[in-house]
Formats: sequence, structure tokens, C-alpha cells
Amino acid sequence: MPYLDHHESRLYYEVHGSGSPVVLLHGVGGNHASWFYQVAAWRAHFQVILVDARGFGKSTDAELAGRTEFTNDLLAILNALDLHRVSFVAQSMGAGTAIDFACRYPDRVASLLIADSLVGITLPESVASEMAKVQSATRDLSQAERVLGRTHLANSPAMTQLYLQIAGFNRYTFKTLVGVQPSYTPEQIAATGVRIGFLVGEEDVLFPAKIVSDVCKRFIGSELITLASAGHSAYFEAPDAFNTRVAGWLRSQKSQA
Repeated sequence: MPYLDHHESRLYYEVHGSGSPVVLLHGVGGNHASWFYQVAAWRAHFQVILVDARGFGKSTDAELAGRTEFTNDLLAILNALDLHRVSFVAQSMGAGTAIDFACRYPDRVASLLIADSLVGITLPESVASEMAKVQSATRDLSQAERVLGRTHLANSPAMTQLYLQIAGFNRYTFKTLVGVQPSYTPEQIAATGVRIGFLVGEEDVLFPAKIVSDVCKRFIGSELITLASAGHSAYFEAPDAFNTRVAGWLRSQKSQA
């Protein structure tokens, strides 16, 4: 089993395939097991690295540090794997770690695809007020209603159950997660020079497509990928479309280099 002992905790990770390294960072409802669609589709083209954040999946959190240590943990794993420059695909909570890493170590990030998230971004006041309304409106939704779109909930009850069962192996939920991470303004993130892209499901109730689109426009040259019939977990709900569009975006960085 690929574990790394880091301070008092054990961090779990997996490496699949070969090629340009792509690190997948999960959300609060996920862990390494959530990315099975992406591993199967991408391992022939990329080196796919899965990382369980501390307190999620098979990673422990002996220090009860939570988010405070996510970026340091990620750095330790990448150093152990001798990976000097990687791309990130970061969903929901994972975006906070990817953005923090990119701002601290920009030379080590080839590109960053932020999926169904604005975590880690200090939002302009007008956008922040809209997000506050969204958070109020979604506060009492069930976990399934929060993280999966209406199309998936209506058509895929078995996969909905699988999603919730995968999340059941995590120590933390969005209500119990501890620790803090810094956030950065769009200007600070853009100043890293890291190539940025956004993806959002049209049915995402936590980070609505319109708001994500408005934030994306603040990053000059960034691309927005919108997926129909998908909610907050587009990678899980619409994997074929997600895999095709994101792989295409990752490959296109070579032509822009």
C-alpha cells in the first residue's frame, strides 16, 4: 500500500499509468476511490496521482489539523514521488489545496483545472454576496441533493448510493472538517502565471454555473467548461463528458507552452 508517514499521520496515495503527471484532489464527499472513472479513462495517457487528504479515505489525521496541513501534506507526497511539476484537477474542497499550492509553489504547477468550486478564491464583494444567498438556500438540503444534480438523482439511484457509501469512509464531513486554509484574490492567483481553467455542472447548486462563469471571466485567458445534466460532482455524474473535455484541456497546454 502506498503510504507516506508525515509527522504523526499516514497519508495515502495511488499512482496509475504513465505520461504527464496529473494530480486529482477530491472534495469533502470524496476520496481516492471517487476517481475510478478518471483512472480508467486517463491512465493510458497520463500519470494519474490520487491523494487522500488527511482524515479522508485511508489517510489519518493524528494531529487533528485538517485543512491547515493539506498543502504541506501534498508537498510531502509530491517530493516523495520526485514529481517536480504537475497539473491539478481539483474538485470542490480540493481546489483550496490546489490554489494554495499554486500560489506558494507556482513553478511546480503546469496547469490547474478547478472543478465545481470557488474554494480558495477571495471573491469580489458582489460575487460574495451572491454566494452567501446560495449558501443560505442550500443549507437544509440533504447530502445527496447538495452534491449531485437533479438529473443524476432521478436517473441513477444505485450510483447515488455508491457515492454516499464512498464518502462514508471519511473521518470528516463538510460540517465537521477542521483547520483553515488561506484564500487568494483572482489577481494573486493570476500573478502566479499558472494556467487556470474552470469546469462546472449546469445543475450545481453549491457553486452555480452563472457565478462560476462570472469568476472565470476575471482570469484573463482562462477557459470555462460547462457540462449539461451534471451537478456539483460532474466527474462522477457525467464521467464521459468530464473525461473527454478535461483531458482535451490538459493536452492543449502543450500547444500553448
